[in-house]
Amino acid sequence: MALHEELTAAQRYLDDLARSVDRLAQQVGAGLEIRRVRSDTEHLKESLALLRDAAPRQAPAPLVEMVPVPEQPYDQGLWTDVDDEGLGASGRRAP
Repeated sequence: MALHEELTAAQRYLDDLARSVDRLAQQVGAGLEIRRVRSDTEHLKESLALLRDAAPRQAPAPLVEMVPVPEQPYDQGLWTDVDDEGLGASGRRAP
């Protein structure tokens, strides 16, 4: 997974945690323990925001240079004295 996707997933998990803590607070009450858990959850959110700001930005995809291929046939002089792959040099016979 890419870094951006990991950070987004962590943010979703923290949001789920915050909602769960809120539901627990309704059941347990507003005691010291639940305030501490809520405070820890807020600290985690702040830390993740700092991490997101410090993370390197995704570089744009490099542009691919298009190379035009001419329509006219190649000069046959380019192929003089060239071995055909698997066939050997033209005009020679196999041993």
